[in-house]
Amino acid sequence: MTQHAPLIIDVAGTTLTDMDRSRLAHPLVGGMILFGRNWHSRAQLTELCADIKSFRPDLLIAVDHEGGRVQRFRTDGFTHLPPMRALGELWGQDDKGQPGSGVLKACEAATSAGFVLASELRASGVDFSFTPVLDLDHGESGVIGDRAFARDPRVVSLLARSLMQGLLQAGMGNCGKHFPGHGAVKADSHVALPVDKRGLKAILADDAQPYRWLGSVLTAVMPAHVIYSKVDSRPAGFSSRWLQDILRAQLGFQGVVCTDDLSMAAARQMDGRTLSYTEAVITALQAGCDLALLCNRSAVNDGAELDEVLDQLAEAQLKGHWTPSEISEERRLDLLPRSPARPWDELVRSADYMQALDRLP
Repeated sequence: MTQHAPLIIDVAGTTLTDMDRSRLAHPLVGGMILFGRNWHSRAQLTELCADIKSFRPDLLIAVDHEGGRVQRFRTDGFTHLPPMRALGELWGQDDKGQPGSGVLKACEAATSAGFVLASELRASGVDFSFTPVLDLDHGESGVIGDRAFARDPRVVSLLARSLMQGLLQAGMGNCGKHFPGHGAVKADSHVALPVDKRGLKAILADDAQPYRWLGSVLTAVMPAHVIYSKVDSRPAGFSSRWLQDILRAQLGFQGVVCTDDLSMAAARQMDGRTLSYTEAVITALQAGCDLALLCNRSAVNDGAELDEVLDQLAEAQLKGHWTPSEISEERRLDLLPRSPARPWDELVRSADYMQALDRLP
């Protein structure tokens, strides 16, 4: 039977409990996502990550670390990275007598931001960040807002490509989110299920363009918790129409598809009812996701909900209700860094790191 570890889960504190170790060692768990509650200091974070890798070297240690208001670690040496809108604003700021110089400065700053972001995380033991945001800034979405580079998909694509180059220089992959675009809806999918009433042609010509243009360099994509009602009645993360017919077949994406957090209040709404956590995970995997993200459950009733999902997903596998995917497991492993990380003390003394800091807005 093909082994596939599709779940990305969390832990409650700054060190691992015996129960944390048991869950992270489970063969269906392929990754862990870190939050601010898992942070006390850089030394503690490094020790936590090393502890995890000591018994699960293949476990993906991930975090939402974009810059701006979505940055989990901000003290003890971590650079306060700008929101992506700040990079977009550089785009039009040409030096006097030098048309186009703003574009070059913006791209250089984006590469530097990606390099600093990834280098600092990797020096602390973190493998992967769910970044960059590819949503367009329509001025509608408060939850996206300044997390977006710009309104123009061409600007977004070029700045995202530059940021991904910086990530790659530090040995880290990337994750474009939230496919096919979250920026045109007002509702916050953490608490309500947004509905985008545009047709497929309009979405593909605008919000989804970065995924078309960046398909060859994206290593992962995270679908939006949004219903695009003229395309499918299901949210994008539960929709084989979006994930298999459009993202993979039409746009040619070959990398990892990872759900957004399935513990969100609106994330498990489908066909007029609320799915259980296990149903949501299985539905997402059947629709075409490779990994399923289930956050903020470890501290609730000592993680009983996580244990239930692990038990039920294993049972579903045995009963044939969910079929493990060898290619999905290969994609998961491809997210792990291929090169050793530079130790922190060496990193902060290096010329390329100091130059990157100087280029940040």
